[in-house]
Amino acid sequence: MKPLVLMVDDDAELSGMVCELLEREGWAVHAVLTAGDGERALSQWRPDAVLLDVMLPDANGFELCRRWRAAHPGLGIVMLTARGDPMDRVLGLEIGADDYLPKPFEPRELVARVRALLRRQAPGRADAPQLRFDGLTIDLLKREVLVGSAAVSLTSVEYKLLTALARTPGQPLTREQLSDAVQNGSYKPLDRTVDVQVARLRRKLAEAAPGAEWIDTVRGEGYVFVPRG
Repeated sequence: MKPLVLMVDDDAELSGMVCELLEREGWAVHAVLTAGDGERALSQWRPDAVLLDVMLPDANGFELCRRWRAAHPGLGIVMLTARGDPMDRVLGLEIGADDYLPKPFEPRELVARVRALLRRQAPGRADAPQLRFDGLTIDLLKREVLVGSAAVSLTSVEYKLLTALARTPGQPLTREQLSDAVQNGSYKPLDRTVDVQVARLRRKLAEAAPGAEWIDTVRGEGYVFVPRG
């Protein structure tokens, strides 16, 4: 079955171009021009990925992203927007977007971003569906993190950081490597942004399991995941 990409953008000309572009890659594409139609299409078609514009005539794309991420944890979301402000990019990633591409974009870059996202979303991928440690479980299909039996609410960035670290337990990852894990492409968070996100991740894990620590700082390098127990 072909992967299905839903495009929600009020620019009909751009949507037509993107549909042709992605269909040539062998993907099915469904395009709508409003948030309302996007809501209905999401429920009806159950797409693998969504290309979501920030500035829609009937809704705010950031709010849609937040709501859709909560309702569909496994959905791939790429924000498309004419607003190239770095803080907008950070906000989009914070509220659950997997990627962020400012307009105008290179068609080849869009294809590469969507291909990478679909590869991560594919249910038949080779990596194990869960990463399990003493007291901590990361469900890669549901994009869910459990401490004991309780779910921990993480942003998309925090989830990606934790997953990147947990895939290589005991092996330090530099800030640059963690930055790459957060988002592919030309935009990279600053080192201090990675530090802030790791600090928030640590705090959430500590609140869920007081006294348990899974992430250590490696002076001069970055961070390392250390299984406990």
